[in-house]
Amino acid sequence: MSWQERLQRAWATDDALAQCLRPLGALHAALLKLRVWAYRTGRRRSTPLPRPVIVVGNWIVGGAGKTPATLALLELLTRHGWRAGVVSRGYGRRDDARTLLVRPDSLAADVGDEPLLIHLRSRCPVAVGRDRIAAAEALLAAHPALDLLVADDGLQHWRLPRQLSIVVIDDRGLANGRLLPAGPLRQPGPLPAPPGSRDDTLVLYSAGRVTTAHPGFVGTRRLAGAVRLQDWWQGQPARLDALQALRGRPLLACAGLARPTPFFDMLRAEGLDIRPLPLPDHHDFTPLPWPAGSPTVVLTEKDAVKLSPDRIGTTEVWVVALDFRPEIAFEQALCTRIEALLR
Repeated sequence: MSWQERLQRAWATDDALAQCLRPLGALHAALLKLRVWAYRTGRRRSTPLPRPVIVVGNWIVGGAGKTPATLALLELLTRHGWRAGVVSRGYGRRDDARTLLVRPDSLAADVGDEPLLIHLRSRCPVAVGRDRIAAAEALLAAHPALDLLVADDGLQHWRLPRQLSIVVIDDRGLANGRLLPAGPLRQPGPLPAPPGSRDDTLVLYSAGRVTTAHPGFVGTRRLAGAVRLQDWWQGQPARLDALQALRGRPLLACAGLARPTPFFDMLRAEGLDIRPLPLPDHHDFTPLPWPAGSPTVVLTEKDAVKLSPDRIGTTEVWVVALDFRPEIAFEQALCTRIEALLR
């Protein structure tokens, strides 16, 4: 069992390890209160931006479904005629101090796997940088017609102002309800917004059901289909019939995710015969994690952005796309808020 798995189990059961870490959790709480105080008293400030900002994030660490929720949000905004751009730190970049605009031919090592995936799937402009304000300014300089900015994973980045926060919560709920490292929480729940921002928050449950006491909206995840890696890079969409055609074949399922088990479970629910190969989150696929002569490989889009077709040799690799759909009430609540912001 890896240390990440051991911590996840400790947080879920609140066992002896979680209890031993409570003093560090208390220290985290004290530092968080100090940070809130610094912003509320004006000792630290958010930097105003000329466009409304929607922050998508989570209170809990480790794979809550934030990227699929961001993609669903961008699809919804585009469908309603609003032009949105995305700012992100771009976790795992070789040099995250640089501010870069993401291009279709960008390397995941330079811009981050999730920002590249968001750009390729949504076709929305994306900028990455450790300084989200600089990233937002670069994005608006390149795309001045944008109506909105969507901040990918910026909930705890208070220097970035926000007019709406979307908090994504998965099947774990809030686990044992403790702050890191005694529990999985980055923050204990809604915090007072920094000056220049609003306390407007929508909670979106990504596991198909409500898992905390916080009122919110429910979204459902499903596999949207499969497409060969070569065709995926050419922009061809995943097809459900292609995924179903993989039934009855031995498959090696790779997933460089914080929580790969739900992906493996969805593959099995589709009737696929898989041998799971969990990989570290943001795994760079250098070298390839499967030996020569492996059976057919299936992997996620987040993994596919790091794997060019010329690297796979004769191995047959399929990209499995994930679809996330919020309930219609979420769309209605979101549209009401955005219309008010853009008046």
